[in-house]
Amino acid sequence: MKRLILLASLIFAGQTGYTDIIETEVTLPDGLGKGVMYLNDRQKDPGPGVIVVHEWWGLDDYARNRAHMLAEAGYTAFAVDMYGTGKVASHPKDAKSFMETALSNPETMNARFQAARTLMLKQQQVEPGRLFAIGYCFGGAVVLEQARRGTDLAGVASFHGSLGTENPAKSGELKARVLVATGQADPMVPAKQVSGFVSEMTAAGADFQLLSFPEAKHGFTNPGADAAGERFEMPLAYSAHADQVSWEALIDFLEQPE
Repeated sequence: MKRLILLASLIFAGQTGYTDIIETEVTLPDGLGKGVMYLNDRQKDPGPGVIVVHEWWGLDDYARNRAHMLAEAGYTAFAVDMYGTGKVASHPKDAKSFMETALSNPETMNARFQAARTLMLKQQQVEPGRLFAIGYCFGGAVVLEQARRGTDLAGVASFHGSLGTENPAKSGELKARVLVATGQADPMVPAKQVSGFVSEMTAAGADFQLLSFPEAKHGFTNPGADAAGERFEMPLAYSAHADQVSWEALIDFLEQPE
């Protein structure tokens, strides 16, 4: 079973030493935007592919590096710009505006995700039936909504993402396995929302896992969360423990046989 122990310094490391990773910017059809594909040149046999959806800041270095880490672990990863603009926010006010604009056009967002899915299914390195989607913060909510829509994916994983929805999963329609990692000290994902999600998944007959970290706040996988939280007076904080445990859970999730 593949394992990758996550160190905070690795996430923001430069490209030095990653000589076997091929990074390619890809333009999606119909003006839906762009993304970045990460292929591991050492990969000999088809395996899991992963669509990576960014936090509310946009497709920044953090999201790209998560996709890069997946490629280092032996997977094919595609970091998609779900805003479709190429813009990255440096202030929460702009991030909120980007996010709200995207959420106000759910069909465009769905078309963008489906274009990324179609692109990944065409990659010879991606084994049929083993395409996953993961997301952080805003991205976590995006991939969970895809699962609720019944999108044909092997699994989705959400990290410190919103768990509420206006379109709860229906029994028998959810095809993807689900992994959720959340922080109990995250006021953006309160306990009532977590319990509601558990009830929703149980009623839908979902195959799901929930990791709940007692001391973790919002953004616990992002080493830049502490600085952002202090600068903008927001309840953001990195947790090395929650980050490492949830990453290892993700690798196990990707490796589980169908």
